[in-house]
Amino acid sequence: MKNVLIYAAAWLGMVIFAIVNGVLRENVYGLFMSELSAHQLSTLFALIILGAYMWFLGGIFPIQSSQQAFLVGAMWLVMTVLFEFIFGHYAVGHSWGRLFHDYNLLKGRIWLLVLLWTAVAPYAVYRMRLT
Repeated sequence: MKNVLIYAAAWLGMVIFAIVNGVLRENVYGLFMSELSAHQLSTLFALIILGAYMWFLGGIFPIQSSQQAFLVGAMWLVMTVLFEFIFGHYAVGHSWGRLFHDYNLLKGRIWLLVLLWTAVAPYAVYRMRLT
């Protein structure tokens, strides 16, 4: 149970990575490509950065079981979605429509891959570190 609480606190590191990624998208490479391409590149960066962060955490605070890995993934998923919508709407001022826009796969919005990775990566790291 101790590691689950550590992973809850470690989620804040993911928030920092996400904010930096968004700032880079808006102020650096997003200036040189379409908004959709910048969104997709930002998603790719998020997948790589979060994967490396999760691997790092798994080395310092090993997950003890597959059940714990799934618990951490579910916890991170809920925390991420709640943060995205609560912070995005109330602190940043994005409309609900804009927030839901990133979930439209038919329009090339692939943000759901980050949420899926957030949910399954703790288990993937747990399994890879067993070998």
